[in-house]
Parts: sequence; structure tokens; C-alpha cells
Amino acid sequence: MAFHRRRNHYYKRLRSVLPLISAVSGVLLILFGLLTFLAPAPIDTNNPHHKNLMYTANDVVEDTIGKPGEPVLHIPIKGRKDRDVWSSRNSKYFYGCSNASNKFPNADAITHPNRYLLIATSGGLNQQRTGITDAVVAARILNATLVVPKLDQKSFWKDSSDFSEIFDVDWYISSLANDVKIIKSLPRRRGKTWIPRNMRVPRKCSERCYQNRVLPVLLKRHAIQLTKFDYRLANKLDTQLQKLRCRVNYHALKFTDPILRMGEKLVHRMRMKSKHFIALHLRFEPDMLAFSGCYYGGGDKERKELGAIRKRWKTLHASNPDKERRHGKCPLTPKEVGLMLRALGYGSDVHIYVASGEVYDGEDTLAPLKALFPNFYTKETLASKEELEPFSSFSSRMAALDFIVCDESDVFVTNNNGNMAKILAGRRRYFGHKPTIRPNAKKLYRLFLNQTTMSWEAFASKMRTFQRGFMGEPKEVRPGRGEFHENPHTCICEDSEAKAKKNSGPRKYGKGYDALGDDIPSDYQNVDDEPELPDPDDDGDQDGPQEKGQFNETGMDYDELTNEEPELEEILSD
Repeated sequence: MAFHRRRNHYYKRLRSVLPLISAVSGVLLILFGLLTFLAPAPIDTNNPHHKNLMYTANDVVEDTIGKPGEPVLHIPIKGRKDRDVWSSRNSKYFYGCSNASNKFPNADAITHPNRYLLIATSGGLNQQRTGITDAVVAARILNATLVVPKLDQKSFWKDSSDFSEIFDVDWYISSLANDVKIIKSLPRRRGKTWIPRNMRVPRKCSERCYQNRVLPVLLKRHAIQLTKFDYRLANKLDTQLQKLRCRVNYHALKFTDPILRMGEKLVHRMRMKSKHFIALHLRFEPDMLAFSGCYYGGGDKERKELGAIRKRWKTLHASNPDKERRHGKCPLTPKEVGLMLRALGYGSDVHIYVASGEVYDGEDTLAPLKALFPNFYTKETLASKEELEPFSSFSSRMAALDFIVCDESDVFVTNNNGNMAKILAGRRRYFGHKPTIRPNAKKLYRLFLNQTTMSWEAFASKMRTFQRGFMGEPKEVRPGRGEFHENPHTCICEDSEAKAKKNSGPRKYGKGYDALGDDIPSDYQNVDDEPELPDPDDDGDQDGPQEKGQFNETGMDYDELTNEEPELEEILSD
């Protein structure tokens, strides 16, 4: 009897405690769910995107890429909060200015009848763009009517697109009507098709060069076609001709509506994901690496594969990979690009759009960059195959889509100094100095070589120091330095009055504060680290005209003079 009373007593106590146990269990389950939701995702060591990276305490990602036993870099996940990494403080004091002077005569007043200039462009989309721009100026110098340029359909890319399939041809003609008369095709002559005379001008041909070499032939033949027309106009021209260059490049050359609509879709989809984004022109394709003659540690496999590609160009000499890298002529690896951006203050949550062809060694090469920036996109991941189908068979149209996204990005990063990089750098300067980052490869070579011997803070500090003058800030490149398409200094004006008012006001950050966060003026020119560029023009081009059958100083038929090796480099770097 006593046993039954005790069992009944325990049963009643258990029943009274059960609701409390259930409540506590429910609270614990809720807390566990919250912790699971808020905690960072576990690292899948089999996922190549996370290979060699390990998250630790205090919002730090530990980079263990390197040889066993070497020190590691402890990279903060979050970007710098002590400065704005998305804009330049002084950009608002500069603006594009390319309007013609009142003294610049109207095209109707200076265009001579029976003078027709045709050009055949060369290379990829951006290399051709330089020729299209300079053709307008050449026609103006010759007082000739320009025929809409013919695009290169036979080069490496084998793109069959014509001008009107890439650019709005009617807008191109009408917007330049006051500067140069442009027609869509050469008129018939005596009822027959008019065959123009082919000739080629030297690279960097000056205004006087065109007048001495080309004009006499034009007066005799009335219609000439300048072949392989890329970089055939001098950097140093009269101010009004430079401004005409800018009107063509930044206002008259507009992509067709289908290209613009698709490009705007890609930009919108990036903006829907994040308020700001970086566009990266990676340029780590096999042909680029083979042409550069650089070596990236892939052993005999890499040497054999890239060596076979390099044999395609008979003019290339044997290279010294170490020397090329020391001199800053090698593209950074995707991992090095990622480390550079993290050191400059961009956190792992930043969204990146990558404009690139087939990357050498594919996902294995991209894995460290994707680990450092998991929000990684391309046009192929943002759009469906059906959306890209009208463009995917045409390299120039696909390149145009990348151009639009890179142009609209908050920060543009280039991994080489090729044609697309130059055109976009100049365009972004003209339209407000949006940040444009170009690696100072000569200095960064040593920094990456020694990265495991220093703390992350020391590495990041040196990175910011070496990148001064390579961030797209106003006045960081001296006027006349480099290609005009990259540094259109004649077409950029300064609002001196507004800047003077700013300088006379209170200094929140102290004298000389700049976007990199150190006490050095933001218009600092990194003269010692400026890229090794050739003298933009030489004046040894004032000889008389040369037609087919005449010889230049090398003894070669003038139509056969190709300057082949430099042009190959420009084509590959488009």
C-alpha cells in the first residue's frame, strides 16, 4: 500500500514538472536555431572556392595558401570603415569639357568635294574603337568626307559584325555633323563601283605627317583607304582636334539598342545584389599569358602548354620570365588581385563582376579569388543562355556587354594596360574620375614575394603606399603621359573656384588627407612608379607621300610595313 502511495506521489510530481521541461526545451531549440542561422557557414574543405582558407575568431579569415610551415596572413573579413573606398574626394572638382571653340569652323565650310577617306580598323573591339575615333580627326585634318569605318572581320576573333551592328551609325553621323561630313558608303563613280587606293600611315602620324604623306595621294586619287588603322594618329595634337577626339569617343560612339539594353540589364542585376560593385578585367587567358612570356609556377605542364601557344607568333623572342615579372610586365594572378583589393580596404562581402575569357587552368586558378570574394559574377551567371544567344557568337558584341558593365561599375580594376583598360580609364576620368585601379606590378612583385614574412597590417600598408598614383585619382598622371585615350587631359577641366572654397574651409581630416587614408595629397603623382611608356610621338614623319611601289627608309614596300610585333601585343591585350 505504501509503495502505491509513493508511486502515485512521484507520478503527480513528474506531471507537474513536464510543462517546465517542455518550455525549457523549446527555448533551447529556438536559441539553437538562431545560432545556426546567424553563425558563418562552415567551410567545406572539398569546395575549391574555400581551399586553403580558414575562418577564425574576431572576423578574420586566415589565408594558408603557401608552403607548409610558412607564416600566414590574417585577413580581416570586413573592409576599412575609416574612409570611402568607392569614390575620390576630389573628383567633384573635375569634369569633362570637349565642346568645340567658336573659332572651330563648321564641317560644311572646310570639307572639299571629291575627297573621300575610308579606313579599315584592326584588332578587337577596343583597339578598333581607337581607330574609329582617330579616323574622324584624320578626315578633319584632310578636309575630307569620311566613309563609315570598316570593322576588322579577319583577325584573331573572326567577328563578322559590321559597324551598324555594334554602334548606332545614324547617331554617329548626326552627332558629328558639325565637325566632319560622314557618309555610309563611297558613291559610285561614272556609274561604276569606286575602288579606293589602299595605303598605310606610320604609327603616331602627326597632323603635318597627314598633310605631307596622305594629302598629296588624296588629291591625286580622290578616294583612299588607310589600312590597319589603329594608333595611327599622334598623341600630341592641336587642342581643338583633341577635343574632337573626345566628342567622338565619349559622345558619338554609342552602342546599338540591343547591346545597350542587355548591358543595362546586367548592370541592374548587379545593383539589385549590392549598392556598390567592382568590375574586374582579369585578362588571365592562356594566349595572354603565353604572349607575356611570364611563368606562374605550374611546372613543366605550364611551360609546355603556354610554350606551344607562344610558337604561333614567329616574331616573339625567347623570354626571361623573372625579368618580365620584375619589370612589371606580367598580369597578377587572380589570387594576387584578390589580396590587393582586400589590402586596399574592400571586404569579403563586396560583389565583383569579372570580365574575362577562358581563364588559364580554370577553377583551380580562380578558387583563391572566389574565396576572398565569394560574391563573384560574370555575364554568364547573371543572364541566361537565351538572353545571351544574340551576342554569344560575336566576340565584339560580348566585349561590348563587358564594356558597359565595367564602365558603370563603382570601381574598375584592370589587370593589364591593354586597349580596354586604356579606353575605360580615359572614359572614367572624363565622366567624373570614378576609381580605376591599375596594379603597380613592378612594386607589387616584391611585395607578393615577401607577403608571408610580414603581418597583414604591414602588407596592407605597403600595398596602399605602392598603389598611390594607380587609383584613378585626378591629376595622378601628368598631362601628355601615356596614350591620349587613357589620359584625355585636354578634355578635363577643373572647377578651381569650388576647389578654392573647399580648401579655405575647416579641415575635418587635416591637411593633405587623401582617399588612401594617409597624409599625402590625393593629386600626388607617383612619378617614380609611372609605367614605362614609349615617347608618345616622334617627329620623324615629315617625309613626302608614299604610295604602293615606293619604299620607306627600311627598304620595304610601304604597304608591306607592318610593325607586326607591337600590334600583336595590342591585339592580345584588348
